[in-house]
Amino acid sequence: MSTHRTTITPPARPFRLSRALTGLVSTIASMLAGPALAAGPAVGDAAKQATNWHAIAMFVAFVLLTLGITYWAAKRTRSASHFYTAGGGITGLQNGLAIAGDYMSAATLLGLTAMVYTTGYDGYIYMMAFFVGWPIILFLMAERLRNLGRYTFADITSYRLDQGRVRTMAAVSSLTVVCFYLVAQMVGAGQLIKLLFGLDYVIALFIVGGLMMIYVTFGGMIATTWVQIIKACMLLAGGTFVMLLALQQFGFSYATLVTEATATHKLGFKLFQPGALLADPVNAVSLCIGLMFGTAGLPHILMRFFTVSDAKAARKSVLYASGFVGYFFNVIFLMGLAAIVIVGTNPAYFEGGQIGGRIVGGGNMVVMHLASAVGGDLLLGFLAAVAFATILAVVSGLALAGASAISHDLYARVIMKGRATEQTELRVSKFASIGLGIVAITLGILFERMNVAFMVGLAFGIAASANFPVLILSMYWRGLTTKGAVAGGYAGLVCAVVLVVLSKLVWVQVLGYATPIFPYDQPALFSMPLAFLVTIVVSLLDRSRAAEAEKRAFEDQYVRAQTGYGAAGAVSH
Repeated sequence: MSTHRTTITPPARPFRLSRALTGLVSTIASMLAGPALAAGPAVGDAAKQATNWHAIAMFVAFVLLTLGITYWAAKRTRSASHFYTAGGGITGLQNGLAIAGDYMSAATLLGLTAMVYTTGYDGYIYMMAFFVGWPIILFLMAERLRNLGRYTFADITSYRLDQGRVRTMAAVSSLTVVCFYLVAQMVGAGQLIKLLFGLDYVIALFIVGGLMMIYVTFGGMIATTWVQIIKACMLLAGGTFVMLLALQQFGFSYATLVTEATATHKLGFKLFQPGALLADPVNAVSLCIGLMFGTAGLPHILMRFFTVSDAKAARKSVLYASGFVGYFFNVIFLMGLAAIVIVGTNPAYFEGGQIGGRIVGGGNMVVMHLASAVGGDLLLGFLAAVAFATILAVVSGLALAGASAISHDLYARVIMKGRATEQTELRVSKFASIGLGIVAITLGILFERMNVAFMVGLAFGIAASANFPVLILSMYWRGLTTKGAVAGGYAGLVCAVVLVVLSKLVWVQVLGYATPIFPYDQPALFSMPLAFLVTIVVSLLDRSRAAEAEKRAFEDQYVRAQTGYGAAGAVSH
């Protein structure tokens, strides 16, 4: 071992945060991190014990701050444009922070740090699969999204196609993604509040759902944006502080960190080589495709590009978001490596004091133990509050994306066929937000004790299979027709859902069968090409007059996508 590192004295008792809370946060990470990480203990099994008052104080401060922002935002939310897109008045830097806040979930902090701690380089590969979706958005989508869209990505897919059929398909796939993502977030947040305050789970769930409905219903996109910005700053600051305090133990030397980590970890130098993640190439490629293209199809991420003033600000948003996300992934990698030495050699953080055994609270608690070791209970409480803030910010963004799909796409464009007034549409949006909150609470109660890790994987798989193919073809291929878009969108949606149900995550772990019918965890390698194939083939076979008119309309769409001509009016009217 190197002598550069200062010896850390083990705490008198591991982790003043209650064992119930450690188990809970571990469960949250397992649920949110998806198929790549092992599931934690069953949700709801932990008993209520002593609470962490640092975490409670910081959580209350965060809630009061965001409620104040919602009150401020409510006075400025006077139109549908303000509600959906903050009036297009968000700057590139602000939107970049908000996108990063929307994208970096609790799994980013908790689950991926644990993955680096356990598997080393595999964890970094997994993070890169998330990250490489951003260049696709930056170079292929951001500018055209802003120039063509108004409130939702369905505005782009239906720009020159049949409004009713295409918007219905886009809204169905969007709501499917939102619901599966929302359940995992709600269960995790409800359990966290339950154990922080010692409340009953159902009451805790109503608190989380109530806060979400307040943010979205009264503050709209303005409040949601600032909640995400604050949360992103908290996450970046907290992670950076833990990383710097940890690196201090190694003399701020990466070489020393790597030397000690490889000497300590059971994998040795294989810690920095590809491992089990790439053992099955088909599963690895399918996972990476789902994470990469799923990012470019998530409705709550795509919606953020309509909050800026023009295409230039949209490009800046992605550039800033890419910088923040890429930076934080590297922070996570360094924290994971440091935890191998600081946490992995300290018996206080293992059950029964047996180094190499089960970590107190479960494997996903690594970053919390690291914070406890280098910063004490105060830093630990801050990270616990950040974990909740992270979930609440993502939930608000999801609820707003779902509400816009219901009010703007289904009600205003499909049911009312464009005849709805702005005031009526706004009223429907707020009712939809409340309705989604009630649905989220209900699903949270139903799924309280179920392992819902598969839901996030399914959300990314559906986004990559149902949303991304139709969206990218609508922007770049003049041959796309309504029949092709609808057939391809539904084919990708159904295929992704069916394959996930038949996979190990659902067929074995949820339904209890012995072996899965579909042998892979992520369906994107199969469902996304199917969506592209069906969309292209059906469009090519469509010889109707309507199809020919749709193809000719591509020229008008192309000019607006490139120049932004008419885009400002689309947002303000």
